[in-house]
Amino acid sequence: MTTGTHEAPLAAQAAARHHRNRSQALVGYLFILPALIGFAVFYLYPALRGLQISFTDWNLLSAPNNVGLANYDQALRDPQFWRSLGITLKYVAWNIPLQTLLAIVLAVAMDRLVKSMFVKGLLIVPYLLSNVLVGLIFLWMLDPLLGIVNQWLATTPLGKQAFFTGADQAIPTIAMVNIWKHVGFNALLFYAGLQAIPRSVYEAAAIDGASEGRTFWRITLPLLRPVTVFVLVTSVIGSFQIFDTVAVTTQGGPVDSTKVLVYYIYQNAFSFFKMGYATAMSMLLFALLVFFTLMQMRLLRANESDLD
Repeated sequence: MTTGTHEAPLAAQAAARHHRNRSQALVGYLFILPALIGFAVFYLYPALRGLQISFTDWNLLSAPNNVGLANYDQALRDPQFWRSLGITLKYVAWNIPLQTLLAIVLAVAMDRLVKSMFVKGLLIVPYLLSNVLVGLIFLWMLDPLLGIVNQWLATTPLGKQAFFTGADQAIPTIAMVNIWKHVGFNALLFYAGLQAIPRSVYEAAAIDGASEGRTFWRITLPLLRPVTVFVLVTSVIGSFQIFDTVAVTTQGGPVDSTKVLVYYIYQNAFSFFKMGYATAMSMLLFALLVFFTLMQMRLLRANESDLD
């Protein structure tokens, strides 16, 4: 009788706990429901619809015709597709290393030297501007004839530079514009990562006689790995999708030297009305981004932490 008497309250407590957990889970699902609806409507459905369109020949006016894998076969045989992909990779090679390095330098400077929140807040101002606005500002500033930068360069031994109008300089210039826009935001991410590193780690390193450089390479950078993974993954994804700055400043020129992949996709979709072919290239770009993301996360050991 005593055993049964004790088991009844335990069963009641377990049932109450199960009911409470279900109620909490339901509340959690209700909170994320608006985000799930937005994701399904604005991301999931368009992605599935795009996959369907990629198997068709559609000019936006007539009914689409199913062509199977013909669009993918055409893309893989298209020299311009591979050339645009190569130009995109060139842009990524300019953008990612410089942007990441400058962001880390700025973050360390903020951590060691800058205490003013106003100064730190200024870093994010360029990120809040639209890509189109930033592109127009630099287009005017770097104009070969009237731009203020070239007016100043004319007084130096360097002389005026082509910038957006030079085939060799256009991609590096576009990369510099986007570095200026995004480096402050990434620096704040690295700064937040620096604040999360326990100060006791640095104190122990100082007691052991570690130099500033050794402390940075052996402690700071490894402990910043979670932030570094996030910054690199999001930056690479964004860099492969570069479009706004190119559309505003060079329109793919001069002589197609800045015709990045997304701009080539845009031309096929809305200039040549090859919607099925453009969507197939978009799907190939999506697969490429998934590959690069998984590769980065594996190489950088994104699922591990040095703080453990």
